[in-house]
Amino acid sequence: MKEVIAVVRINMMNQTKQALADCGCDAFFAHEAHGRGKGFVNRQILEGAEHGYEEAASVLGEKGKLYPKRLLTAVVEDSMVGCVVDTIINTNQTGMPGDGKVFVLPIQDAVRVRTGEMGEKAII
Repeated sequence: MKEVIAVVRINMMNQTKQALADCGCDAFFAHEAHGRGKGFVNRQILEGAEHGYEEAASVLGEKGKLYPKRLLTAVVEDSMVGCVVDTIINTNQTGMPGDGKVFVLPIQDAVRVRTGEMGEKAII
């Protein structure tokens, strides 16, 4: 089992939900999130703005802002990981900064609370 975590643009959420359902991944969580990539901020200007220098704050402008995103989380069987990751990438890739990120993590175990089923039986 793997956990697939994806950060995507808010305006791509409906297309992503549909594409994941078409891929066979119907169960996932979506959370509101705010963030930015490391390439958007000059560290010295950010530090200047944090220390109250108005010049730094005005230069920083929109680049220091946290942008609204959606954080998707799905726990899937190992055989589904490729399809889920490819689907997220193909649906969200525009070639522009802010397209998002996908992370894949191992899951040691899962338990369905209602029935006590464990492992992959708990997620299918």
